[in-house]
Amino acid sequence: MKTINDGRIIKFAKFCLVGVFNTLITLCTIFICKSLIGLNEYVSNAIGYILGVVNSFLWNKQWVFHSHGRYRHEALKFAIGFGLSYTLQLLTVVALNTSDFGNLIIDTGIITVSGYGLATVIGCGVYTISNYAYNNIITFKNLSSHD
Repeated sequence: MKTINDGRIIKFAKFCLVGVFNTLITLCTIFICKSLIGLNEYVSNAIGYILGVVNSFLWNKQWVFHSHGRYRHEALKFAIGFGLSYTLQLLTVVALNTSDFGNLIIDTGIITVSGYGLATVIGCGVYTISNYAYNNIITFKNLSSHD
């Protein structure tokens, strides 16, 4: 029997899957633009992120949230959500990295993990959760209790 929480878990899993593909598209685009085409690394990075955000918006609108709202209106809200979530992520990383947490070093014998590395992973979690919540509640206005 499917419950309301099952639907929310599936939606969040789809959101995360879009994020994985989005990351691959972004990284591949940067590589192609910089290494194969020879564009400046910052231009390549910008193109990669623009394609990644556009890809993310389209897949989230259609597949994750099944939205039928206006593209321009939702795209603007999506971009604002990206900016807010990125800012939260960055603030989290900076706060952790400039505290004693940033001095942490874990040597497992196989890999060494720094405080900055862990802060980055935590920041990614903050980004993912805040971006999902923003898009679910604001961008695609999915306030119904029966997702």
